[in-house]
Amino acid sequence: MKYDLVIFDKDGTILNTLEDLADSLNATLRHFHYPEHTIEEVCSFVGNGIRLLIERGVPKGLEVSEIDKVHAYFMTYYQEHCADKTKPYDGIHETIQKLREAGIKTAVVSNKADCAVKELAEQYFDGLFDVAVGEREGILKKPAPDGVNDVLRQLGVARERAIYVGDSEVDVATAQNAQMDSLIVEWGFRKADFLKEHGAKLLISDPKEIVEYCVQQ
Repeated sequence: MKYDLVIFDKDGTILNTLEDLADSLNATLRHFHYPEHTIEEVCSFVGNGIRLLIERGVPKGLEVSEIDKVHAYFMTYYQEHCADKTKPYDGIHETIQKLREAGIKTAVVSNKADCAVKELAEQYFDGLFDVAVGEREGILKKPAPDGVNDVLRQLGVARERAIYVGDSEVDVATAQNAQMDSLIVEWGFRKADFLKEHGAKLLISDPKEIVEYCVQQ
């Protein structure tokens, strides 16, 4: 096998969470009587965690205390509505299963809170990941390599035997910061041209390409 471990980003890579994020953001903005956004606009806001999603979504110039209120309301609302429309991308379950059948370990690293990442991994991918890591004390958000390094440590895999799979410029930078190979998917939250401009070298358009690339001799 070419790799012993595949580490996946979550939102935009294995889970399509965009509609629930957009609906929750707009419900929050309505509550505070702020202008709402199109799903395309929300798509451009995501990738750096919920706090930055909120900061990008609210009107410019708000006081930090007001952004804090919006953030708190969003978190409560999203917790209740995070699974209304969210679902795995087509072919992802089969891809992960085939990797595991080939003897490759699998993990997920996300900028969501560590407890939420573990819950979502169990809810949508029960038994398909060896490790799920999110932001927690001592683990900085991507593009810091902390989450990836934690997975490598937990599973005892050398970074040259692992590959990172993501969908955004944050993921490109995460792989670079972790000094490991990457595959960047085209079905997520960013367009191919944008990803190339931000350093993506290997782009794929179908989940089955992950298996083909990772088990290559």
